[in-house]
Amino acid sequence: MRSLIVGIADCQVSSDPESVLVTYALGSCIAVVVWDPAVKVAGLLHFMLPESSIDARQSRQRPYMFADTGVPLLFRKAYELGAEKRRMVVRLAGGAQVMDDHGVFDIGRRNYIATRKILWKAGVLTQGEAVGGSSSRTVRIEVRTGTSWLREAGGIEQEFGAPSRGPKGNVYVPCADRG
Repeated sequence: MRSLIVGIADCQVSSDPESVLVTYALGSCIAVVVWDPAVKVAGLLHFMLPESSIDARQSRQRPYMFADTGVPLLFRKAYELGAEKRRMVVRLAGGAQVMDDHGVFDIGRRNYIATRKILWKAGVLTQGEAVGGSSSRTVRIEVRTGTSWLREAGGIEQEFGAPSRGPKGNVYVPCADRG
């Protein structure tokens, strides 16, 4: 298997069945994982901030830094390889509260809310989520099978979003103060 590393404010999409997409150290950032089982296309986005309006120059130079520019680009790149929205399996991870013990900036929660809003407006449901909490996470997806793996800091790697994991295959850690 060939690993394609997705850095911070980065995105990779592949139809190479020998590839695995992986991103490390998701703190308050969010990973959006997509897979189309019919054409075996996988994508992984690792974004940092919810809205590109905070820095127009950065949003042009690094659109994957922001939810509102990165998420649509991830889907477009997957469509270019033959994926279709109606078949996509979508998972989210990250959005932790790290280095902000008092929740002053609450970036993780804001990132999660922005992502859910974008997906909701596009009519896209998620099949797995591991968001919130205070641990960093690593996520990977195998292009051939769409199997996604999640590891929290200091934990063991587990299959992420598998149907046997709960009613929707969710691994869910709620953000603080979410009702």
